[in-house]
Amino acid sequence: MIKGLRTVTYPVPDLDKAKAWYSQVFNTAPYFDQPFYVGFAIGGFELGLMPGGEPGTQGSVTYWGADGIEQEVERIVALGGSLHHPITDVGDGIRTVELLDPFGNQIGFIDNPHFDTAKVR
Repeated sequence: MIKGLRTVTYPVPDLDKAKAWYSQVFNTAPYFDQPFYVGFAIGGFELGLMPGGEPGTQGSVTYWGADGIEQEVERIVALGGSLHHPITDVGDGIRTVELLDPFGNQIGFIDNPHFDTAKVR
């Protein structure tokens, strides 16, 4: 049986800078910190940083849940991120936004009032 999202990884050219930046964005320190991988526990899921990869915006977008999406965009831009696609109402009260981290990866956030955490497995 396929289960829900467990881990998202982002390739980064400078692991120490990325670790510091993502620690600020998610207001948490990594739980796993090695030269080959840095892992953060975010709301029951994992964000992993992989050194030496090619950051980019091609391919899939992962959306992290966020309340107060406007404030989060302002905060992340102030931390050195940049707006890639503006906040968009995609219908039924659901809003998304895509930003770029300082390394060139696309990071999405979603404000979905219908997301049911009881269905996470």
